[in-house]
Amino acid sequence: MYFLQANSSGISQLMLIGTLGMLTLAIGIIVFVIFHQRKVIRYQVQMKQLEAEKQQILLKASIRFQEEERQRIAADLHDDAGPLLATARLYLNENLVNLEKPQQLQNIISAKQIIDDAIGLIRNISHSLMPPTLKNFGLESATTDLFQKISGSGIINASARFHDYRERLKVDQELLVFRVVQELVNNVLKHSNAGFIHLTQNCSGNNLYLRIHHDGKGIVQSEFEKLNESATGLGLKNIASRIKVLNGRIFYEIDPSQTYYKVTVEVPRTSL
Repeated sequence: MYFLQANSSGISQLMLIGTLGMLTLAIGIIVFVIFHQRKVIRYQVQMKQLEAEKQQILLKASIRFQEEERQRIAADLHDDAGPLLATARLYLNENLVNLEKPQQLQNIISAKQIIDDAIGLIRNISHSLMPPTLKNFGLESATTDLFQKISGSGIINASARFHDYRERLKVDQELLVFRVVQELVNNVLKHSNAGFIHLTQNCSGNNLYLRIHHDGKGIVQSEFEKLNESATGLGLKNIASRIKVLNGRIFYEIDPSQTYYKVTVEVPRTSL
């Protein structure tokens, strides 16, 4: 009888210890889950803050770029077109009627030439805002023309090939894509010391892809993202802000052979 009581007491103690152990384990799991959730929440908050800061940087870069464009256009009009028109006005002042006929004719011819120069200047400014080839013939023609001009300089071997650009994007979207291509090409020409640059286009599913290959110095995706988060690299931020407007993506890679770099621009056609 005593043995049974002792055995029962031991079992009760074991059950109590087991219960306490299970309770401790359960509390430990709950505490772990709570701390883990808090850590996840903090991480999510930090990621949102970083994303917000990145968007702010891109927005500032876009605003800064637009402001620089406005200032450039204003400077061109003020410094070049303004003096031309002011000079033309001198030839056509109120004293013109008092001049001899030959002098009147000469003044009119000179004023016409100056006005023609001003018209040409304003046309060039307009073309820089919307290239006529892009507006009239589309992204393929404008991009091919850009690469032909680069190749014609004899400085670098440049070529562009479109495989299946059958349906044009909207005009404003083509302009954004073209500006991205221009900026990418400009970066290669300025910084890479490349011997060749080649662009290819193709479509896959609902996405349009443009790929630029070059054999010069380049960057990979991690470097692109790091530069985007810094205060420098306005050109790269302009690219990123335009890609964001297009709801697209951009990828910087180096070929496994380590012989050339590749930049891929992906634009979803369904959102255009």
